[in-house]
Amino acid sequence: MLNLIRELVALAVSLTVLVVAIIAIADAARRPERAFAAEGKATKTIWTLVLGGGLLFAVLGALGMIGIVLNIIAIGPAAVYWYGVRPTIKPYGTGGSQRPQGPQW
Repeated sequence: MLNLIRELVALAVSLTVLVVAIIAIADAARRPERAFAAEGKATKTIWTLVLGGGLLFAVLGALGMIGIVLNIIAIGPAAVYWYGVRPTIKPYGTGGSQRPQGPQW
């Protein structure tokens, strides 16, 4: 019984990490390159690669190929992006055909 609970917790953590990593890389891919440069952050390419590495670990964790500790570490890049980078580049919009959004005066 205890083993089943441990496996269910590990699966829940793995799937949560996977979802967070997917959302973070999708968000970074949608943001315009100029937003990263304008805010003094690493380039969009670098952030996409870093988040892709985290996503790789998240996928391996969801498949049960790495331990839960490494899987939890995989959420690090997404957390740094979500709380450190995204708030500063969010006003630039998603880089679509719309006019760039800046501070609303």
